[in-house]
Amino acid sequence: MATARTLNPAERLDWLRLIRSENIGPITFYQLLARFGSATAALDALPDLARRGGRKGPLRVPTRADALREMAANERAGAKLIAWGEPDYPPALAAVEDAPPLMSARGTLALTRNRAIAIVGARNASANGKRFAREIALRLGQSDFTIVSGLARGIDAAAHEGALDTGTIGVLATGIDQVYPQENRALHEAIAERGLLLAEQPIGTEPLARHFPRRNRIISGASLGVLVVEAAFKSGSLITARLALEQGREIFAVPGSPLDPRCRGTNDLIRRGAHLTESADDILGELSPGSPLAMRAPAAPFDRSPLFHGGEGDLDRARPLVLEQLSPTPVPVDDLVRATGLTAALVAAVLLEFTLAGRLERQAGNRVALL
Repeated sequence: MATARTLNPAERLDWLRLIRSENIGPITFYQLLARFGSATAALDALPDLARRGGRKGPLRVPTRADALREMAANERAGAKLIAWGEPDYPPALAAVEDAPPLMSARGTLALTRNRAIAIVGARNASANGKRFAREIALRLGQSDFTIVSGLARGIDAAAHEGALDTGTIGVLATGIDQVYPQENRALHEAIAERGLLLAEQPIGTEPLARHFPRRNRIISGASLGVLVVEAAFKSGSLITARLALEQGREIFAVPGSPLDPRCRGTNDLIRRGAHLTESADDILGELSPGSPLAMRAPAAPFDRSPLFHGGEGDLDRARPLVLEQLSPTPVPVDDLVRATGLTAALVAAVLLEFTLAGRLERQAGNRVALL
């Protein structure tokens, strides 16, 4: 990650406008920023890029007044917008390819600078599972780790409770002003007062199923490792574990009875190589300061987008070649480069146009699919 710096008010406003623009997610945001040098220049380029990608109508881009209203609403909710690259942004998360360019933060921002461990698990957790999550969160917190989780009922809530006195971060799938589930309202407010709440979604966003996997990649990305306490097959906790693996994080899992369906997912994680975890020492031994795992860090997102320096003629020749290789079936971008014989930078520039035109969907693993 580059040297941290704080955006000025005009930059922050344009960052917010850009990430809230139609068809722009984190990866596209970083590609635009890398290519044009600033969010201001990227905003100016959007209409032409979308048109070249095949879009007929105008792209929906928030006005300055729209962005100012969102900023004011954040302030009224007691939150602050933190941007990628700023000192308050979680450094581990900043190294993730699709790290949120902006997040709403409410609470103790200094917690983002601490080493963090994520603890996740079943919503319908057992009494023993919740007790274990609470106790291991306390022990890890006493060893100077911040505990990150998703404020769900069950294991998440227990982990937050165990770390309230030492430091915990709750990552929301909603806007920063929403409480979900309602039964965790008191815990939600306690974290806002004594820990930190983070939200990628705009203020006012209510819980929607598609936002929870997006939330999960923040939980894992902000952490050095993820501990799964109880998880059934096909659970959200296993999605978090999969995302953690893709991000280069360590997976820890608590073994359980083969007769308990809540333990089938954790036992399978151990079978496939997760660290068997029976106490905090099993985690501390792997992630102690100076250990190879603790020191390892993936590349920063700005380094992932090759810069295109060609002209319009190069793009005109490349578009049909790239389009010919695309279909509704996801394909790795590296395969497109090999199949077309074009440079990675030129393929990335064409895919950026198609994305802004609403013709392309980006998926995990650097894969793209035609819409």
